[in-house]
Amino acid sequence: MADTTDIKNGLCINFNNDIYTIVEFLHVKPGKGAAFVRTKMRSVKTGRVLENTFPSGAKIDVVRVERRPYTYLYKEGDMHVFMHGETFEQIYIEESIINAPQWLKEGQYAEITVHADTETPLICELPAIIETVITYTEPGFAGNTATNAMKDATVEPGVNIRVPLFINEGDRVRVNTANNEYRERIK
Repeated sequence: MADTTDIKNGLCINFNNDIYTIVEFLHVKPGKGAAFVRTKMRSVKTGRVLENTFPSGAKIDVVRVERRPYTYLYKEGDMHVFMHGETFEQIYIEESIINAPQWLKEGQYAEITVHADTETPLICELPAIIETVITYTEPGFAGNTATNAMKDATVEPGVNIRVPLFINEGDRVRVNTANNEYRERIK
């Protein structure tokens, strides 16, 4: 058991029969009264953000987790199969715990957070920025407009995004996986 002095961003705790990750915390020592710790926690299962205040010195149940690198292999039924790069161990992951499943393609790197005691996968995170290839887009006419005009494009895993007019089929681009936004063209 740990106490509130051990709270830090990224710490996983067992709270209300669920596993939460500390997103934000603040130690508060008011001029009058006892100190406390104000936290924002994200549920590992549902993704819901919860705000909670712990009295200073309160005991918290820390969950030991490990972050492991995996490579995406293929989809089998409603499960996704990943392989550990060093041990070649294969693991089956439900789509509900993957942060951006639409970006999965063969050979894609992912980091899986595993409960260290039970070896249960908790979260599967793809990189925040990925490189991909434009597979289809209408030809754009640069200079057609005075503003930042965008057009529709389809990228390698089959995701539709908006790109600037100068992007053509076959161009490599960087895309933000969190909001499916175009970042930049790769030369």
